[in-house]
Amino acid sequence: MLEFAFMRKALFLGFLLSIMIPIIGIVMVNRKTSMIGDALSHTALAGVGMGLILGFDPLLGSAIICVIAAFLIEFIRKKFPQYGDMATAVIMSTGLGIAAILSDFAPGGNSFESYLFGSISSVTTADIINTSIVFILVIILSVTRYSALLAIAIDPNTARLSGVKVQKMDAVFTLLAAITIALSVKIIGALMVTSLIVLPVATALIVAKSYKQTFFITTILGVIYMMVGIIVSYHFDIKPGGAIVVNSLIGMAVFALYKKFVKK
Repeated sequence: MLEFAFMRKALFLGFLLSIMIPIIGIVMVNRKTSMIGDALSHTALAGVGMGLILGFDPLLGSAIICVIAAFLIEFIRKKFPQYGDMATAVIMSTGLGIAAILSDFAPGGNSFESYLFGSISSVTTADIINTSIVFILVIILSVTRYSALLAIAIDPNTARLSGVKVQKMDAVFTLLAAITIALSVKIIGALMVTSLIVLPVATALIVAKSYKQTFFITTILGVIYMMVGIIVSYHFDIKPGGAIVVNSLIGMAVFALYKKFVKK
């Protein structure tokens, strides 16, 4: 398996994303905005279609569309809190509608389809370099601003009173979250990204007793789910996104059974 260059690239890229996505997911789940991740991953397909049609890197188009959509959702959520969920749904629907139209004009139907469910054979050196840069930024943010992220995840008003620059922190987090989700569509698939945002966190919450425990368990589970999913995808010739989701659900079931029957 490791004798193939595409597998080495896929495993390395998967490892980076398996740490980045759950870290983003912890904040999103605690803020009850995990559906925004779903909206962004679907909206990313419009950027993929633009890239394929116009001849530039689809992930660049995906990142641009994701960032615009993310800040638009955040703007509406803050200005019109009562329409926050509606705004998320509308923007997701808009992105999917545009993507559906663009997919009919994109050269090579298989190329577009690979961004729906993920592909381990399409990872390039440029993908690894770009993801590595964002990975470093996400790690720096999560380590240096751990307390601030915890505060805004639990209660933005309390965070503001404790001296956290909530607006600035929200902007940085939104930017990195959007780019991370955009970079994930190639290997995980736009339809599956949300699963890696939510499932490791949901599994960790079954047994974790603190935010710090949730943070570490989520990160470890993210790596396990991603690596196992990619390896299973290679050996059984199935789409990596589906493999990652299924083994994540199995892991969640195992933790739930452990909590119920063993840890009383």
